[in-house]
Amino acid sequence: MAVRKGLLTAGLGMIGLLLLLPIAITFTHSLMTEQELTIDYGPIGQRTEATETGADTFVNLKWLPDKVTLEQYGKLLMYTPNYLLMFWNSAGLVVPIIVGQTAVAALAAYAFAKLKFRGRDSLFLAYLLAMLMPFQVTLVPNYIMADKLGLLHRPGAVILPGVFAAFGVFMLRQFMLHIPYAYIEAAKMDGAGHLRIFLTIILPMVKSGMAALVVLLFVDYWNMVEQPLIFLDDPFKQPLSVFLSRLTGEWGTVFAASMLYMSPMLLLFLYAETYFIQGVQWSGIKG
Repeated sequence: MAVRKGLLTAGLGMIGLLLLLPIAITFTHSLMTEQELTIDYGPIGQRTEATETGADTFVNLKWLPDKVTLEQYGKLLMYTPNYLLMFWNSAGLVVPIIVGQTAVAALAAYAFAKLKFRGRDSLFLAYLLAMLMPFQVTLVPNYIMADKLGLLHRPGAVILPGVFAAFGVFMLRQFMLHIPYAYIEAAKMDGAGHLRIFLTIILPMVKSGMAALVVLLFVDYWNMVEQPLIFLDDPFKQPLSVFLSRLTGEWGTVFAASMLYMSPMLLLFLYAETYFIQGVQWSGIKG
């Protein structure tokens, strides 16, 4: 039994290292000089004499830089103003979506989990169906609604559909189902109403679920590409995810931009790691 457990742990550790490998490569390569990166990755995207004659062209993948430099970070932050502009565009889209969806989802989840009203289960089933639909299915209705509301080609066209998405409702409802109803009954006996129960009892008990939701929403909407491309026609209003997909030029700048792009997600996950794991366990596995 102990041997099997040890092998399982070693296997999971290897999988974890493989998953972290791209991040490690991006970080080490962002510290290399442009000359070194050009030598190592020059064959990519180029039709050299070797490729034209059918010969193999190899990339020299290196793990550690010969010389550590931060020059590419300086170029990106000091001489690429579009990068910082798109970064704040991303923050201006993602933060309102997270705040709005978390607030709406918490209130709706409380109603679905602890209140009894006609059509509750049918309405929640509709939420599940909406959550299972791919983005392409709701694209045209969202586009029409944004146009009718006068939000097309404005940030609100991206923010509003995100605020009222169904995923957060489903996740927090599954978490709230595990809260014993006895707490609510005791609060009602003390004269507490639904608002006080929600704020003083429910929210403190689901903070790990809300932390997990925030992390998942941040990763999802920080990486969104289709919504900004469709709803925002002005390139200067589009987020960093769109800018990064179009970034070309020096290899060092590309690696540095990718590392800075990942940094907010990594820092958020490390900060909320405990709550995130606990929230996913309760709302996902036991839900």
